[in-house]
Amino acid sequence: MISAFGTDTALLLIDVQLGVDDLEHWGGPTGRRNNPGAESVMLDLLTAWRAAGRQVAFTRHDSREAASPLKFSLPTGAQKPGFDPADHDIVVSKDVNSGFVGTSLDVDLRRQGISRLVIAGFFTNFCVETTTRMAGNLGFDTYLVHDGCATTNRVGPDGVDHDAELVHQMSVANLHGEFCTAITGADAAGLRLAVNAQLDRMQGNE
Repeated sequence: MISAFGTDTALLLIDVQLGVDDLEHWGGPTGRRNNPGAESVMLDLLTAWRAAGRQVAFTRHDSREAASPLKFSLPTGAQKPGFDPADHDIVVSKDVNSGFVGTSLDVDLRRQGISRLVIAGFFTNFCVETTTRMAGNLGFDTYLVHDGCATTNRVGPDGVDHDAELVHQMSVANLHGEFCTAITGADAAGLRLAVNAQLDRMQGNE
């Protein structure tokens, strides 16, 4: 793992939209979610990135599925409170799981000199996992903030209801060391602070 995040690092927040809270849609009649603190971690990251003047990027999902709550034409397609993009943010709309398929995300990031991504959002096993895999394959040095992600339970073809936390953990385990480095929000904050400390030393502020 690197010692600090520099100006080549962007924060990528995936599908932080109201529709992710429709747990019955995503997890069935007993729909339930893990990690209720994910939004708090994401907000802390967003605040830190904005304060440092670093690049922020968002994906927003506009589903092809008629029944999906993640459609721009529905109120549930809107961003969650506190996650509205700023004018200088990169924002792409997608209708598949990967933020890189059918969007300008790769080009937009590289035009801003971004070679490293810090990723968080929804859902761990769907769009977060797919986007993280592709980010790694495209050559970005990729960090997944696993406590800044969440998902719901999943019912398999055999009818077995898999707990949301287990689904989340397996996705993180599949990604870590292969497509990304899994870190916590506190890890990400520490790496950002390390950058500030380096700048202070360079500017003689210590």
